[in-house]
Amino acid sequence: MGLFDLFKKEKTVEDKQQLEKGLEKTKSSLFGKISKALIGKTSIDDDFLDDLEEILITSDVGVDTTLNIIERIQKRVSKDKYVNASELNELLKDEITQLLSENNRGDINSEAKPYVVMVVGVNGVGKTTTIGKLANLYSKAGKNVLLGAGDTFRAAAVDQLKIWSDRVQVPIVSKGMNTDPAAVAYDTVKQGVEQNADLILLDTAGRLHNKVNLMNELGKIKRVMSKVIPDAPHEVLLVLDASTGQNAFEQAKQFTAATEVTALALTKLDGTARGGVVLGISEQFKIPVKYIGIGEGVDDIQHFEPKDFVDSLFSN
Repeated sequence: MGLFDLFKKEKTVEDKQQLEKGLEKTKSSLFGKISKALIGKTSIDDDFLDDLEEILITSDVGVDTTLNIIERIQKRVSKDKYVNASELNELLKDEITQLLSENNRGDINSEAKPYVVMVVGVNGVGKTTTIGKLANLYSKAGKNVLLGAGDTFRAAAVDQLKIWSDRVQVPIVSKGMNTDPAAVAYDTVKQGVEQNADLILLDTAGRLHNKVNLMNELGKIKRVMSKVIPDAPHEVLLVLDASTGQNAFEQAKQFTAATEVTALALTKLDGTARGGVVLGISEQFKIPVKYIGIGEGVDDIQHFEPKDFVDSLFSN
C-alpha cells in the first residue's frame, strides 16, 4: 500500500462536519451569492451568467477560471434542459467538481520509501504550521515521519519547527540558524534512509527574493538530496495562504517559475471568504491541491477531495 492510500477512503461524518465548519465563510459569501442569483430562475439566461461571472471574479476565482466555468455551463445548457433552481444548483456543483478533479492528479511515485517532500512558500503563509500538521496527520496514521529544518535564515524558523516536532512527537534534523540549507537537506534524507522513514518533510527558506537566486537555492537542495535518493524530492509542495486572494496567484507564479511545483496546500480557509481561490489556482496552474487547512488546531488539515469540497460549499 502506498503512503497516501489510507486517505483514499470516504471521509467520515466527523471529517465532513469539520470541512463544512472550516468553509463556512466562503460558503456564505461565494455560494450564498450564487444561490440568491438562482432564486426564481427556471433556466440559465444571460442575466444569470452575467451575475455568476461577477460573483466568481469578485470571489478571487480569477478571470480565466471564471470564463472557463461560464463556458462549461453554456455547453451543458445547450445539451440538456434544466427547469428549476435545484437542477441549476446541481449543474454548477457538477461542473466545478469536474474542473477541480481534472487537475487532481495522483501522487508521483507514492510507493517511494522514504517519500521526500520539499515544502516551499513565502514567510507568513503557514508553511511551518502546515509541516507540523502534516507530520501529525501521517504519524497518527502509523507512518514513520522525519522533519528537516531547512529554513535556516528566518529568525525563529528552526525553533518553530522544533516546537512542532516536540508537540507531535516526530523527530527532526536541525543544524541551527544560518547554516547551509542544502546540508540540512542532505543530512535529513540520509538519516531518513538510515531510520527507515516513510515520509520526510523538508522545510525551506520562505523568501520571495530574486527569482534566479531562489531557483539556484532550490536547485542545489534538490541536487544534494538526489545524491542519497536519486529521484528525491518526490514532491514539491507549495503552501499558499487562501486569505490573500490574488496575492496567492502571484506567489504561485513566482514559485512555479523557480521550481517544478507538483502539489499545493491551501491554508487558512476557515478565516476567509476567499475559498474560491482554490478553484482558480488549481485550474490556472494545472497543479493539484493536495491539502487544505481549515482551522488552527493540530488536526485541522485534510487531504483535498474535490467532490467533498464542493459538496460542503453547496450544502444546506
